[in-house]
Amino acid sequence: MGDRQPNEGLKRLYAATGWTLRRFAQEVNKVATERGTPTRYQPPSAHQWLDGHLPKEEVRPLILEAFARQLQRPVTHAEAGFPVPVYDRRDVSTVEGLLDLGRQDVDPSRRSVIGAGTRLFSVALAVPGWQDVVGRMEAIQTGRTQHIGMPEVESVIAMTDRLSDLDDQFGGRYARPMAAAFLVNIVAPYMKADAPSAVRKAMMSAASFLCYLTGWMAVDEGSHGTAQKYYVKGLELAGASDDHLTYCHILRGMSVQSVDLGHGPTAANWANAASEASPTAGPRMTAFMAGQQAHSYAVAGERSNALYSIRQTEAALNKADSQRGTFGGYNSATFAYHTAQVRYALGDVAGSVESLQLCFRLRNSKNDSHRGDLRFGAMLAERQLAIGHLDAACATWGTVVDGCPAIRSGQVDNHVTEMFRLIRPHLKNSAARDLYERARLAAPLLAA
Repeated sequence: MGDRQPNEGLKRLYAATGWTLRRFAQEVNKVATERGTPTRYQPPSAHQWLDGHLPKEEVRPLILEAFARQLQRPVTHAEAGFPVPVYDRRDVSTVEGLLDLGRQDVDPSRRSVIGAGTRLFSVALAVPGWQDVVGRMEAIQTGRTQHIGMPEVESVIAMTDRLSDLDDQFGGRYARPMAAAFLVNIVAPYMKADAPSAVRKAMMSAASFLCYLTGWMAVDEGSHGTAQKYYVKGLELAGASDDHLTYCHILRGMSVQSVDLGHGPTAANWANAASEASPTAGPRMTAFMAGQQAHSYAVAGERSNALYSIRQTEAALNKADSQRGTFGGYNSATFAYHTAQVRYALGDVAGSVESLQLCFRLRNSKNDSHRGDLRFGAMLAERQLAIGHLDAACATWGTVVDGCPAIRSGQVDNHVTEMFRLIRPHLKNSAARDLYERARLAAPLLAA
């Protein structure tokens, strides 16, 4: 114990933040709470870390992320004076890295290998730019005896569509293990097989969007660090296949993840990067990008930029006459949702309720996501309660309660848990009491 030396790397980072020891501990606790594993560190713990006491392995990523958020740049284990994890390899190819990531999902016993990183969202994630990833598929070598053609590419695209449908209907916890298994067992070997250049590029493009979808599922499960890893692999594959559209779509998805976690400036940066990197876009693609920019700016507190972007979204959508030109199929219901989010972030809760109700009227019950129905319904109920409409909130929550047993979604679970918290003070009201009892039967594990 007497031989312990102060952690000079950690001390330099701490000095750069300008924090007190109390603030240091609080910021680590904040990151841990976001990850879903709250901690209660106090100033003495922060002092011990600076003095050379090595934090627990699962706490180190929390400390790094806290510094990264304050300093607005990535912070590595080595820079903070921590041992470099065995999983933190920088010399793996895109495909080998994807195999490692997928195998961790396929085999739940291996998820512990990456520890806190599975759930920990990073605001300082190193995202490769388009010029960094375009044409980089020299890492994918041929030489296998297996040959692939366009039928294999088409099978990957079709399977991705099926997985997306399952995700929409039943949630990310249900669909992600299947998506990861498909990546590991089918898609990664395809990318190492012999193929003509055009087929190889098409396969990498298909794999890129599958990576995006798998990351989207991880977001739904609450595994935010894992989602970011899938997103980055998707960006690399999109660049390798010269698929500009998917590259921009993934960046936009990263902005959605970030803004839903409350990181407005990071979300705005990625939404702007997606818009700036997008190829020549038609009006629907312009709306697809601008709507996300508006939401991100609003959460970041940039009111004028948010209002300008939402007006730009509406103008572009009014010019759109088809669903072609974007994966998102941006429509009037999506615009109403973005309008609701902008109004809410700027303090207009009643206006947000009005826009969410319009969103539901415009949604296509046959084609739109079941999980989206439940998430947006819970969101509407929370805001109805916030403006004092208890009976309306209970009625809206009732539709969520009816639908939640059929879905395995971390996002929906979080909303139901929040419903229990918000409704408990109102149990003298008959509608609230009835809702509470129905919810306890439908989701007993979330009522505690």
